[in-house]
Amino acid sequence: MRTKTGTFTTKQSASAFERAYERAMALWPSPRGAFDVDTDVGMTRVYRHGLPDGDPIVLLHGHGGNASTWYTLVEQLGRRRPVYAVDTIDDPGGSIQTRPVRDTSAWLEQVMEGLGLDRVHLVGHSYGGWMALGLGVSGTGRLATLTLLDPGGLLKVPKTFLAHLVAGALAMQAPATWKPGLAKILAEHGLVEGPEIMAPVILGSRWFRPHRLPTPPYIDGELRKVNVPTQILVGGRSRLLRPAAALERAHRLIPGLERAEIVGAPDTACPRNGRS
Repeated sequence: MRTKTGTFTTKQSASAFERAYERAMALWPSPRGAFDVDTDVGMTRVYRHGLPDGDPIVLLHGHGGNASTWYTLVEQLGRRRPVYAVDTIDDPGGSIQTRPVRDTSAWLEQVMEGLGLDRVHLVGHSYGGWMALGLGVSGTGRLATLTLLDPGGLLKVPKTFLAHLVAGALAMQAPATWKPGLAKILAEHGLVEGPEIMAPVILGSRWFRPHRLPTPPYIDGELRKVNVPTQILVGGRSRLLRPAAALERAHRLIPGLERAEIVGAPDTACPRNGRS
């Protein structure tokens, strides 16, 4: 159970992050709507782009990220549907947490209720995938489909995960000419991502304290409750999952699973095209 709220270490670090965050969000296509949704655990920032009508796509980013990380997908997805991207309440971003989050599914339900979204195509990456999968486990009637990109919740986080994070952080300090090669070796797309996107992620990792406990895998009985049409894409060099084992468990337990695939991308970042 979480006992604290996410916070920056100093006011100066929070201000530096906010400036970097606004520069990253400027990469989103126009028009870009912004909504502040009140929930029991604080105000949640949500951004919108795309068509005015239709069942929307709702995007949940990974740990330490924010809505800006979807910028390459939003315009393409928005040609087909409304698109909403949520700043997770206990990550650094536009949301303001005031209480501990004890139930992420309840928080997500409040966000979608506040936005007036009755039926959504939910997409989650990494930690966002863990949250999205949890909403599928809860049996909510809001889900039209569920798309999980290298999600948490299928297997235990491997012991090598932290080592990969440390290696990626150290590689960020390397000369720019080295980074493309290191990105291939370490399967770390962040090394070749634009500086505007990476700046808030790096500042958040240095100065933001989320007070988030590790996310446990869902037990067999929970995964058997996921009946909505589901697709799972896992990176061939995933740092979070053992791809074959994760998909075997998903095939065996998730009744709604329609597609499960190991993709050939060299890392676990979100897809670069508009396929959902």
